[in-house]
Amino acid sequence: MCTANLIVTNHEAQSFPSCSLAKDDSEAYKDHCKPQRLEFDRVLCDVPCSGDGTLRKSHDLWRKWSSSMGNEFHLLQVNIAMRGIALLKVGGRMVYSTCSMNPVENEAVVAELLRRSGSSVELLDVSTELRELVRRPGLGTWKVNDRGSWFQTHEDVPDSRKNVILPSMFPSSTSIHESHKVYNSFDVNSEYNVPFSRNFNIEDTNNVNCDTGGISSSNSAQSLDSKFPLHRCMRIVPHDQDGGAFFIAVIHKLSLLNENQVIKVRKTENLLSKNRTVKLQEQCQHRIVSEVLDDNKLLDEQTKLSVANQTSKDDNLTEVKMASDVEYSQTESGDRSRRMDKLDYQHKWKGIDPVLFFKDEAVIKNIVSFFGIEESFSLEGHLVTRSTDNARRIYYVSKAVQDILELNIQVGEQIKIASLGVKMFERHRSKDGCSCAYRLSYEGLSLLFPYMRKRILHASPVDFQHLLQYRTINFARFADARFGEEAASMMPGCCVVVLREGYQIADSIASDPSPIAIVCWRGRATMNVLVSPADRKELLEYRFGIKAFKVEDEKSNKNIDALAEESL
Repeated sequence: MCTANLIVTNHEAQSFPSCSLAKDDSEAYKDHCKPQRLEFDRVLCDVPCSGDGTLRKSHDLWRKWSSSMGNEFHLLQVNIAMRGIALLKVGGRMVYSTCSMNPVENEAVVAELLRRSGSSVELLDVSTELRELVRRPGLGTWKVNDRGSWFQTHEDVPDSRKNVILPSMFPSSTSIHESHKVYNSFDVNSEYNVPFSRNFNIEDTNNVNCDTGGISSSNSAQSLDSKFPLHRCMRIVPHDQDGGAFFIAVIHKLSLLNENQVIKVRKTENLLSKNRTVKLQEQCQHRIVSEVLDDNKLLDEQTKLSVANQTSKDDNLTEVKMASDVEYSQTESGDRSRRMDKLDYQHKWKGIDPVLFFKDEAVIKNIVSFFGIEESFSLEGHLVTRSTDNARRIYYVSKAVQDILELNIQVGEQIKIASLGVKMFERHRSKDGCSCAYRLSYEGLSLLFPYMRKRILHASPVDFQHLLQYRTINFARFADARFGEEAASMMPGCCVVVLREGYQIADSIASDPSPIAIVCWRGRATMNVLVSPADRKELLEYRFGIKAFKVEDEKSNKNIDALAEESL
């Protein structure tokens, strides 16, 4: 993504590490103004869901969808969102979103978040933002479906299913309302006689109730209404904007969570999950079925049992695997021993290259001197690599990313980092006698170029176009003879070629905040472009309007001369 502020991680969201320092280390870190735990200003919590809001484009959902899909995702969604809130800074915002229409995955999850977090968070009213977005208020009441039956409260659920259908799936309130109501002359359950207003004020429907039971509202029984302001959530339905269905809720963190309450709820969840697995096992072993099931339902039950058993085994294997990661050592010889040595270099996470700070001062000074990098652009402490010796690629990271990496090292590399920063330098194997072992990467050029004072050439539009088209050009073949002479007089190695617009001189280009530049290699007798064909083609289209031209790696000198004469 070509940004120094990026870290790509690979974790289960509900178990994302907080990287909290121990108390002694935390006190020492305060003096250096370093972060003591990993916290975020903003969290986008786009959780896994049943995806029934994508029915218009995901045709396979018509075959495999069932109401139980939302019930199965509910607990996972709550755990992921709660982890997001825990990692959120006080004063920060988290956006919870799904592509589902099921209230069990939407309003029920938000209500449970508010219930667990207490006064630590609030559900924001964002009705005044994005006014052009056609949205509907969140539901205040709903029913939960399980095996063809609808339940209004958890007390209505049969005892045999109460470990599957959780209390958090239902609205919670001490008052009872009719499930079909009209607010401000707006009938929630009826078909709309007028288009839904783009400037509709969500706060106008304070406690909107909607019967989602699929039964006639005139015959529906009473249902509990949520005590939380769930009308502040946003529902986007397909027929309002001819698109898909989405659910969005914005949560603002007011204070730190009560950790004791979070731990208590987490233990309860683990117990419910364990009881559910044990119950399914007993039913299968003793062939006890609580209700008459047809063949399809029985097959569905067996499938769930298989998944539960596999999950239980995976949990046990995970503990064993983590223990083996710590105790892993070299025990065999030959090829296997060499492979194990390589794994040892990967530190905690197998299959993931380690992130190491690049601290070779001699190499860094050589790079700074060769490219004339200003002191205001410091490289020390900002360079990282993914290999232990003879680093092939060097990445640049921002100060914020640097602090997180240092924190991650302090806590024992809890974060599994897949990618980070922007590739700035790459080792070359050229035999042209270059005094610098590393060349610039085109990905990091835009970040470094404003601070470079050496190895810069300025090409005319004609020569710049030719470099993009043909990649390699002899010095004598450039349309601008002066440019060819400057290239020939430069020492071999990596350089930057900047597009000079017609009459512009070098000084005016240097002051341009967004010049068009490419990375090249000054060889013995040629100038070679170090830019991928895709990027070269994009530049040709963007700057020269050439869309149908095929980018080639090589071209005969005859064709170059012909094109140069035509351009001149």
